Amino acid sequence: MKLSKEFYNGAIIFAGIGIYFLLMDVLGLAHLYYLRFLNMVFVFYGVNKTAQMNLAEGKKDFISNALSVMATSLVGVLLSVIGLVVFSYIKGGDAYVQSLSETFLFGGNPSVMTYSICLFFEGIASSVIVTLLVMLYWNNRYPAD
Repeated sequence: MKLSKEFYNGAIIFAGIGIYFLLMDVLGLAHLYYLRFLNMVFVFYGVNKTAQMNLAEGKKDFISNALSVMATSLVGVLLSVIGLVVFSYIKGGDAYVQSLSETFLFGGNPSVMTYSICLFFEGIASSVIVTLLVMLYWNNRYPAD
């Protein structure tokens, strides 16, 4: 069974983000919130790879390429949120998430599910932004016929 390029590159995004955050946790750098923004490198890599694969296949339609790129980033977001939920419960559940929320966007005492749902919606918003940036980059390089 051959995986679609969207799922394959979304899995690459998930693997990159997962390894990056595990490494940050092992090195004791998980509390440095500004390092969390570097995960965008993995998102741009996976999304850009999908756009390149589409163009290599001769697909130059902006809408179909944008949907393909968006699907890639959404797969990455969905897998990453699922990974976060599993990892959070392994590390102690709500207590672990509360330690994360002290140094990030949340106040109060969020649960694992609240934290994950919020990050899922943030990931969707980021996916839209990354999709637009990548599509604008490639649209200027390879205009449609």
